Amino acid sequence: MIDDAGVHVILTSIHNSPLALFCITFFTTGNFVLFLRFNYLGSTMDCLFGISGDGFVVIGADTSANQSIVRMKTGEDKICELDQYKLMGAVGDGGDRVQFTEFVKANLSLYAFRNGVPLSTHAAANYTRGELATALRKGPYNCNLLVAGIDDGQPSLYFLDYLATLHKMNCAAHGYCAMFMNSLFDKHWVPGMSVEEVMKLVDLGIAEVRARLVVAPPNFLIKIVDKDGVRVLAERKTATEN
Repeated sequence: MIDDAGVHVILTSIHNSPLALFCITFFTTGNFVLFLRFNYLGSTMDCLFGISGDGFVVIGADTSANQSIVRMKTGEDKICELDQYKLMGAVGDGGDRVQFTEFVKANLSLYAFRNGVPLSTHAAANYTRGELATALRKGPYNCNLLVAGIDDGQPSLYFLDYLATLHKMNCAAHGYCAMFMNSLFDKHWVPGMSVEEVMKLVDLGIAEVRARLVVAPPNFLIKIVDKDGVRVLAERKTATEN
């Protein structure tokens, strides 16, 4: 049983925490019950972005593992290699991010083992979206995703968020970097970009993030998927990994 004073203390503490997004549900069944649902996606300060080009997709992410204002490590790989021709970038709560990406990777591998053929990127993205939607009202995963892949030489990039939104994109971003990179992508992206042109756009976005954010991620990892498969394309570092 929570009295009015207790509710006031809870709401005040939430209000004074600018990084905590929340929703509150009230039920009146004789007793007053307060349910709080927190979303800490904003408190991890992650950056994730993806750009499609001429026969390839590039996905980049910061390599910092943060908890509130504390940086735990700077060598975290947030881009999961689902198979030879698919990448999944994920940002958000560290536990949810690792658990969900490993879950999706294992199930895609199981499907390929049982059926002798892997899912297409479109099918993999829709499967991922279905799992997020199923978990949304049971035990939601607090992570946002980008899924990229190559099918018959054609690149595709899919945007997913923790509410199970799914949309095919030419370029996309999650996290604080999205506030700056989306406008840069909108201005500079054109169809048929080469790897060199995409990397110039990536460097432009990273430079903007470092210039604008007070606590900017020091290191970034960029991976590419094309007809030759998945591989690390580049790294952008300003700090030693730990």
